[in-house]
Amino acid sequence: MLDALRFSSVIRLAVAVGWATFALQQAAAEPLPARNGFPVQAIRFVSPFPPGGGNDGTTRFVTTRLADVTGQPAVVDNRGGAGGNIGAKAVADAKPDGYTVLTAQVSLMAVNPTLYASAGFDPLKNFMPITQINAAPLALVVAADSPYKTFADLVTRTKTHPGTVTYATPGNGTLSHLVGVVLAKDSGVEMTHVPYKGAGPAITDLLGHQVDVLVTSTASVAGMLQNGKMRALAVTSPRRLGVFAKVPTLEELGYPNTRFEDWYGFFAPAGTPPERVAYLNEAIVRTLHMPEVARLITDGGSEVVANTPEAFAAQLRQDIARWSRVVKLSGAKVD
Repeated sequence: MLDALRFSSVIRLAVAVGWATFALQQAAAEPLPARNGFPVQAIRFVSPFPPGGGNDGTTRFVTTRLADVTGQPAVVDNRGGAGGNIGAKAVADAKPDGYTVLTAQVSLMAVNPTLYASAGFDPLKNFMPITQINAAPLALVVAADSPYKTFADLVTRTKTHPGTVTYATPGNGTLSHLVGVVLAKDSGVEMTHVPYKGAGPAITDLLGHQVDVLVTSTASVAGMLQNGKMRALAVTSPRRLGVFAKVPTLEELGYPNTRFEDWYGFFAPAGTPPERVAYLNEAIVRTLHMPEVARLITDGGSEVVANTPEAFAAQLRQDIARWSRVVKLSGAKVD
């Protein structure tokens, strides 16, 4: 009798979860009517890195379907340079009317203001969080035909031939850069840093054997792992999905203080009317819950977050506190 009751409870729970999932998917697919005359024109999403990297790709995962929700075009504007600072400042200076949105990440909002002598913006004063898109580790990858089959192979080379191993990153001040700094300071794994203006150019040079290793977001290189052009040696946090599910973490490999977690998120310029920020949040969250959008993000090694502006603001403050300390301890600085 007890087993029958338990079975019945499980069935009821499964049905409830099924209906909740169905309702969420239905809501995600439904258009969201304009409110108080917003939006009535295209919304511009500034990706502060060149095309081909994780920031650009993640932005496009959302913008390709956002128009189905808002009824207005969503246009991507790539403005790379200075580790993302140029694009961020452009949005900070934009008219705060809800029609200009920044796609940012941890390195841009929580690292650059401390790393750069003058980043050109204040993440807390110049922006209003809309929603966090995802959360994911960083990945250390090599070309498929690289001699480094494991992270241990790479470490051996850095120890026996100091100064000969190069690692590419999407730029100075990125979390990718700090991974290399921490590995060198705490574990003696010294590699020569080669900063690029975004992950796209770095990927090109990794595949062309101009650099040995690339440290970047999982979203930037998931496709390259899927098609066999790259191999992942390690990731920086236990939050790993898709093609990274079985990749070891640096902590598992015996390297302490190497739990780094990346995220992408959307921000509006400070002063944007709160009701427009609320509209953008609801529209983007609906888009992120579309099965095909969620699948693209998950396949890229990330988990969908899709939180409230308040929750995202709290995450940002926490990350600023943490990464500003890491930058100061590392001694890294960019003029």
